[in-house]
Amino acid sequence: MPGSVTTPRYDRAAVTVGIVHLGVGSFHRAHLARYLDDLMNAGEALDWGICGVGVMESDRRMRDVLRAQDCLYTLVEKYADGTRTARVIGSIVEYLFAPDDPEAVIARMADPAVRVVSLTVTEGGYGERAQVGPCSAFGLMLAALVRRREQDTPPFTVLSCDNIENNGETARHALSSFAARTDPDLAAWVLEQVRFPSSMVDRITPATVDADRDELAAQFGVLDGWPVVSEPFTQWVQEESGEARPPWQDAGVQVVPDVRPYELMKLRLLNASHQALCYLGWLSGFRLVHEVAQDPSFRAFLLDYMEREATPTLEPLPGIDLPAYRRELRARFANPHVRDTVSRLCAESSDRIPTWLVPVIQQNLAHGGEVRRSAAIVASWARYATGVDEQGQAYEVVDRRRDEVMSRAQDADPLAFLRCELFGDLAADPRFTEPYVAALTSLRTIGARATLATLL
Repeated sequence: MPGSVTTPRYDRAAVTVGIVHLGVGSFHRAHLARYLDDLMNAGEALDWGICGVGVMESDRRMRDVLRAQDCLYTLVEKYADGTRTARVIGSIVEYLFAPDDPEAVIARMADPAVRVVSLTVTEGGYGERAQVGPCSAFGLMLAALVRRREQDTPPFTVLSCDNIENNGETARHALSSFAARTDPDLAAWVLEQVRFPSSMVDRITPATVDADRDELAAQFGVLDGWPVVSEPFTQWVQEESGEARPPWQDAGVQVVPDVRPYELMKLRLLNASHQALCYLGWLSGFRLVHEVAQDPSFRAFLLDYMEREATPTLEPLPGIDLPAYRRELRARFANPHVRDTVSRLCAESSDRIPTWLVPVIQQNLAHGGEVRRSAAIVASWARYATGVDEQGQAYEVVDRRRDEVMSRAQDADPLAFLRCELFGDLAADPRFTEPYVAALTSLRTIGARATLATLL
């Protein structure tokens, strides 16, 4: 490797598998795998190597790339001033593809040396439909836990790294519910014996594109079939639940008694703010996130949402400077070198809006808070979900509930979009429907840019 590229300082042949990770994507490779690589470079956690597992058919390409590269890949961090660093990550030492050989995955997770099964399966991966089948993430975990129970091997810890409020409890409910369908005793055992610590994860990691591969080769002389690019910022807060785990705190992870306040801060200020930008941004003609975030009108709208609607719903956060956190978020969004796409933020909104924004709306309604900007964000999703921009050009709406979402968005009834289980009873509350209908009508008549001006 060129001298400008950092490489593992440890002997990878000495690394043994202690973690199985389901859903190896860009975020996992920029986050958990990177923290573990930090520990290994410091001479720690060599018995906590990662076995990555692909669960979906779309993971086949990841299987091919990682196997061809001995599971090595490059992490490129892009700073706002244009500085770039390249680092080869070596903490993933094995990759299995469940559709090819589910038994190999189950056997690996049943291995007593594996003490943690982590997952990034997106917000939709915890739903009832996602749990069906022996090759699903939860099907594989349950089969491995059954085997460990039969062999009198202690269960592994399930560590969710997805952007879901109380993700540990969500994973616990999903796995125990899946078990209860066939074996109530097994479900009770899961609830009693398996640990599900919650965690808050944060790092902006856009999808890798060919330009990233080309840039890595040109600037650093590295040929990599699937590098990862990310911002320099990273944060991970984990709940302390007494489980066996790597010494994460030595790599900068915050291990705390209660993750919830940190979760709410991140989900409602970072994740929901992404939704505040993306639909209005797309309809206004922006295609890159930093372009939206650098626009003065969008910056003002974003700050208003953060200060007046999101922040009042947060729980006390001792030691956290929220104004500084909000400023840092806006600076991160505006980093021109990360080149995160607006379309990525617009995708899978039926999983994101109910998880990130609807709780903000419900809490503000319950306490007499403001909801005008949140209503406009939901309205902008409804307008975006028609699949046709303000110039009449069609675009793809990426969503697991695409047909239903688009059908409701195209309905002449302005409340049709809200009359969906995703929004609870918001359609019946005039305190929300009035600003929502006003924003949607404005978007349909005068467009996103002019509507944004009315919201400032």
